[in-house]
Amino acid sequence: MNATVVECPTCGAPVEWGPQSPQRPFCSERCKLIDLGAWASEAHAIPGDQLEDEVFSEDLPPQRH
Repeated sequence: MNATVVECPTCGAPVEWGPQSPQRPFCSERCKLIDLGAWASEAHAIPGDQLEDEVFSEDLPPQRH
């Protein structure tokens, strides 16, 4: 049986999908942390529904900066 190989989402390196690659789908802990940092800095985002966001934002108290 051939092992499934995927590309690391961060650097594109081949990653064998299995227990020998504990960071899968990433090739390393470093690539995993780079991706996490991109989500934390909002470089990656899942689009939402602007109308729905506005409706629910009224339930929140005003923010003070």
